[in-house]
Order: sequence, then C-alpha cells, then structure tokens
Amino acid sequence: MYKPPGLKWLHLRDTVEMRLLKGLNAWKPPAPKQRICFLLCPVEGSEKKELTLTATSVPTLTDHPLVCGPAFTSLKIGVGHQLDVQSSGVFVLGVGHGCKLLTDLYDAHLTKDYTVRGLLGKAMDNFQEDGRLVEKTTYDHVTREKLEQILSVIQGSHQKALVMYSNLDLQSQEAYEMAVRGVIRPMDKSPMLFSGIRCLHFSPPEFLLEVQCMQETQQQLRKLVHEIGLELKTTAVCLQVWRTRDGLFMLDDALLRTQWDLHSIQAAIQAAAPPGGSRAGEKHEATVGHPAAPQSWLAFRLQGLGVCLGAGELCGALKGQLQ
Repeated sequence: MYKPPGLKWLHLRDTVEMRLLKGLNAWKPPAPKQRICFLLCPVEGSEKKELTLTATSVPTLTDHPLVCGPAFTSLKIGVGHQLDVQSSGVFVLGVGHGCKLLTDLYDAHLTKDYTVRGLLGKAMDNFQEDGRLVEKTTYDHVTREKLEQILSVIQGSHQKALVMYSNLDLQSQEAYEMAVRGVIRPMDKSPMLFSGIRCLHFSPPEFLLEVQCMQETQQQLRKLVHEIGLELKTTAVCLQVWRTRDGLFMLDDALLRTQWDLHSIQAAIQAAAPPGGSRAGEKHEATVGHPAAPQSWLAFRLQGLGVCLGAGELCGALKGQLQ
C-alpha cells in the first residue's frame, strides 16, 4: 500500500481490513439450501374447505445474511516494516497466511530505498520542520561538492560496518563473490546501515538525498540530515521521508488510498506475478541493482501473495466461498 503522510500505520491497516471485509461480504451469497416440509394445503377440486398435508420444498434461511449476519467479520492482517506518522511511501501488509511470510521479509534483511528532503540553515529539537526552532545558521559556504564528499565518507564507513555485521570470513571465496555482487547483509540484529547514499538534487537551501539502508527508523534518517548539516559547518532539518522501495516491493506496486478495495488489490496481485517463475523474479531484482532474495521470499513474491498486500489467493478463496 502507499501510506500518505499524516496517517498512522494502524489506521491504514484497519481501513484495509474494513474495505476487504466490505468487498467480500458484498458478493451475492449462494442460493439457500432447500428442505422438505409438509404443509397444510386445500384439496384441489373439493367443494368443501378440506386441507391435506403436502410435501413442499422450502428454502432454509438459517444461513441467510439477515439471520446470521455477514459471512466475514474479521481478517488476520500483519504489518511489515512500519512507517511513522510523518513518513510516506511503500507499506507492506500480509493477509491471512501471508502474515507468516512477513517473517521471511524480516529475516532476508533486504535493503529499503528512501528519498529524504532536507533544508539547510535551521536546527529543530526533533529534527523535523514542525519542531521547536533551536538555531539558525548561514549556509552560503555549502556546495554540492562538499555535500557529496560528506556522503561518500558516510557510505564508506557503513560499508565497513556492513562487512563486520555479516559474520563472513573476509579471506574466503564466498565473501569475495558476495562483495562483488553486492549482496552482503547483516545476519543478525545490527544498527542502521547504509548500502548507498547519494545526492539527487542540490538547490540551496534545499537538497534531496537517495538512501539505501536496512535496520533503520525514519527518525534515524531525520537525525542523519541533522548530522550532515553539522558536518557541513551549518545546520539542517528534514522536511520529508519518502520510502520508494521495501525489499522487492516497488513504488509502482503500491496501491493509492482510492484503490484500497478488494477488486484493485486482486488486480494488483495478478499483475505482480511475472511469467517464467523464479527467473523472472531474479531478473526483476537484478534490474534494480539490489541483492536477490532468499528462495522462500522470492516464492512469496512470485506466487502473488504480495504486492504491498499479501495473500491474494486467500482473497480469491474467500470470495469463492460466497459464490
């Protein structure tokens, strides 16, 4: 899903659940079962008002929605990597059995892409534009070359930390091949690590960064902008944190708020499963220049249980029960 800024992730999850339930319960229920009853009916051709017992087929209303209520009242929906209220972008959910597959998302330690917008010359107590102003500074001396130099130093230090937390033997052939392919990841819990950071746009006082990272929080990214400002002998505050990729889930896969319904979700899931099996998934991952995922997570992607809301097969199965 695409989470807009100002919306809590819990509210998004609840909204998706409500709209899925609405779509599932809107399907026409199957025809009611018939049962045989003996009813008193007038005897045909009789001048007297005589009654007789006649076997009659009548519908069973015990399963009617007006009697037992809606067929679906709740869905199990799990949340992937969270986004705080001020952040926006790709937000992964898992539905039903897809919730179990969210564990693969965590264990794979895939990188995430962020676009971060900063403003030079201000320092806030919470590193955000809406915080309390702490300091104002000049920034005329800051150039793009100086900014890119700071970013290269940051990336170099994090590359060394990434190797350290990967628990690899640096003298082994495996470590060398993984380093060449750029697939080194931390095996256990680690602090925030950057696999790439670069400047997309520089127009003082604003600048735009693209960050590939893992084990991060959005507040840490805002603090990063603040620390970059200090390294540039000025101050900086974060204006926006926008997640454009979460592992294998791209921004193009994300469904807008107007598309949070059963039909749009199913259409997105069907469009997400490329032909050709895992090779297609591997090709897709190689295209964006990021490490390939473990086979279990890749299967999750290719089976159509993802695209920012997992378990498309579950939705189809539930809908099929109503037909």
